[in-house]
Amino acid sequence: MHRRSFIKKSSYTGLAMSILPGLSLSKESQYSVLELMGKTSIDLFGTEINLRKEAHDAFLDMKKAAYSDGVDLKIVSSYRNFHRQDAIWEGKYLQFTEQEGMSPPAAIENIIQYSTIPGTSRHHWGTDADIIDGYPRTTGDVLEVEKFEEGGPFAYFKKWMDENATKFGFYLVYTENPKRKGFKYEPWHYSYAPLSVPMLTSFRRKNIFKLLLEEDIIGKENFSSGFLKDYIQNNILSINPELL
Repeated sequence: MHRRSFIKKSSYTGLAMSILPGLSLSKESQYSVLELMGKTSIDLFGTEINLRKEAHDAFLDMKKAAYSDGVDLKIVSSYRNFHRQDAIWEGKYLQFTEQEGMSPPAAIENIIQYSTIPGTSRHHWGTDADIIDGYPRTTGDVLEVEKFEEGGPFAYFKKWMDENATKFGFYLVYTENPKRKGFKYEPWHYSYAPLSVPMLTSFRRKNIFKLLLEEDIIGKENFSSGFLKDYIQNNILSINPELL
């Protein structure tokens, strides 16, 4: 087992909490603000896995079971700290506004179809991973919905995960439910529920609204109160009900 630890790059103190309508508040939290926002060091396990120990061990059990059925579970992306997510956000924001000429609000709406505002990504927690089948040969971006559909290179992987992932505690986050809002369907993004459910509960107890406005995020001047309320309800909370 290979253990990795990411170094805290910045320190934030005195982050006050206040009530945001629709979210619960508690003075006690199992997880810190810095931890939930990807701003502090956490222990990560496994070469090219990078998950918390319990999630790492469950993934290895699932990987072993998949092998016996002809599937090679491969993690494309797992833990991302705040700074990595911020770089992704900034890159897309500049692409859409400067290269493609979108207005800032339109660019932000385009970004949040698939990418989170820095500090709100589930990938900060060490519980979530983008997973594919390492066996099929494919070209281009592997994280395309069409590749997981019937006839696609990851169709068998998708069928196997639909039938087996929950046995190991992993649940699809952004499902294909047409009534679900927020992020688009992602047939590759799985979350280890025994850890991510209590982490989401702790995150909901923070004043997410205030925390985001305190961050130096490009384009944040366009984060109106209405936008942030919708983002929290639709993007953070409109997920697989099993993960709430």
